[in-house]
Amino acid sequence: MQVAMVAAGFTPTEADQLRRAMATFKHTGGVHAFQQKLITGMLDNGYSMEFAERTFQQLEGFGSYGFPESHAASFALIAYASSWMKCHHPDVFLAAILNAQPMGFYAPAQLVRDACDHGVDVRPVDVNLSEWYCTLEPRPTGYHAVRLGFCMVRSMRQKEAEQLVDRRLYDRIAKIRAAKTFNSVEDVWRRAGVPVAALNHIAAADGFKGLGLSRREASWAIKALHDEALPLFAAADDQAGRLLPEIIEAPVSLSPMTAGREVVEDYRSTGLSLREHPIHFLRESLGERRYQPCIALRTARNDSRISIAGLVLVRQMPGSAKGVMFVTLEDETANANLIVWPTVFEQNRRPILSATMLGCYGKVQHASGVTHLIVEQVRDLSADLRRVSGIDNAFRLPAGRGDEAKHGGSGLDSREPKAVLPIKPRDLYEPDLHIDTLTVKARNFR
Repeated sequence: MQVAMVAAGFTPTEADQLRRAMATFKHTGGVHAFQQKLITGMLDNGYSMEFAERTFQQLEGFGSYGFPESHAASFALIAYASSWMKCHHPDVFLAAILNAQPMGFYAPAQLVRDACDHGVDVRPVDVNLSEWYCTLEPRPTGYHAVRLGFCMVRSMRQKEAEQLVDRRLYDRIAKIRAAKTFNSVEDVWRRAGVPVAALNHIAAADGFKGLGLSRREASWAIKALHDEALPLFAAADDQAGRLLPEIIEAPVSLSPMTAGREVVEDYRSTGLSLREHPIHFLRESLGERRYQPCIALRTARNDSRISIAGLVLVRQMPGSAKGVMFVTLEDETANANLIVWPTVFEQNRRPILSATMLGCYGKVQHASGVTHLIVEQVRDLSADLRRVSGIDNAFRLPAGRGDEAKHGGSGLDSREPKAVLPIKPRDLYEPDLHIDTLTVKARNFR
């Protein structure tokens, strides 16, 4: 912009339009629209034709790579800093990246599982300990523990969560009550004054477990509450100086959830589970069908055939891959990298793009320290996940932002062959790049 204004006499507005043309690297030929004006302006200011043309060539060359290069340099710095933090402080890294969601390549479930594999203690949502964001809790040795915050609870509003946390902190500082924490669902409801809906969200995330209540027990207790306390009972509480129950009923015995159902409810409420992996509950059935754990790929012989099964984490088909799709599976043992050639992809397009759980048979490939499975056969095993919860509902697995099948870009499907456009990109009309065709609409007054 300085070169254009000082050397060629551009106005600040015209120089900004030149900057836009150089930054719009998706289109070619944008900078060329300023060639005549730049060279003419430099000649008028006493510069030689050779120097003017060389200056324009430098600007035009920078426009083709300078904008992406500056982003690449910034990305390299961020990647290095993130890698250092993940290596030396994985607890801090996990808390930070969870608080920045939605972002990144993987979903929170995979981030948490990877952190646990690297020695980080991840603790569940707790009505007495969690804040809105994920926080760090000290431990005697090793890394800090990461406490999941209310931001991980689906449908939980930040205002209501902070209202609950503020009341908990205020009572702890002011020592209004002998108990520094909430001791029952009704205690949370009356002291924090949050809506019943917010309590239901916390119960769905098993946030009352620290009070000795299971999901069902907490939900049952919440059903007796309403958004506003009855005035008569509120006055009785003030007179007694303690919370009095509005109704005394006989204890109700609720059947506990199965371990598989608990995992499914975890995924529904927070998008992840700190309990067993969903595939753990299907391992015996998968073994009967000769599906091996994903970790078996590491010890399998090169070029041998093997069958594995797992949850689909990511599907990627880069533009430079020439139709090859890369899929990442996960089970309770490890992740597995799959390579799907175009012919196999076209034959199994629907299951590959839509399945939550895949069973794959193929050839093991060890190359450059990386293990892949060259897929030859694919089977959709999503229906098996219904048996994890014991109910006839589909298992909803949150997809990471790197999964093109779930988070594709706008416009044409990136997995489809690119059609040849009749108009070349350099022929597209960009109003901001045509400074010589400015039109001003007249305003007619009567």
